[in-house]
Amino acid sequence: MEQVTSSLAPPRASPKTTSAPPSQPAAGSVAKRLSNELMTLMMSSSPGISAFPKHDGNLFEWVGTIEGPSETVYAGLSFKISISFPANYPYVAPTIKFDTPCYHPNVDLTGGAICLDILQDKWSAVYSVQTILLSLQSLLGEPNNASPLNPEAATNWSNATLFKTQVMKHYRPIADGA
Repeated sequence: MEQVTSSLAPPRASPKTTSAPPSQPAAGSVAKRLSNELMTLMMSSSPGISAFPKHDGNLFEWVGTIEGPSETVYAGLSFKISISFPANYPYVAPTIKFDTPCYHPNVDLTGGAICLDILQDKWSAVYSVQTILLSLQSLLGEPNNASPLNPEAATNWSNATLFKTQVMKHYRPIADGA
């Protein structure tokens, strides 16, 4: 009898609910994570990077700044970026794009899209805004020419003079208050 009743029992539901929309408590935990990351970033001593929410009350849309690393063609330049966090962050990577035109092998010059493995297939929930910004800053000086979004920039990378000319041709300084 025990075999009959156990075979008639409905199958147990899997505890995973990845397709369901995030619940209110989940959105709260994302906001808490983003608040903590903002505080960590504000207290950090990482030079040349910054980010904060675009508007009070919305932790899901940030604006950031990345300064070009010293001893690279980007030294002395600052780039404005936009960061958009999904409701299921940190399990899904944020969407990040350059708002300042950036002539770089791994950056789409017109749309600002970025080809960086940790923002795509190598994303991990252990990454934070700070680690992303540091990775982007590092990418400026060390592009992945094997996976270019801007093939012309990848080709020109080996010619420092030509590359610097192209960087400055496309660069637009960040306006104060922008």
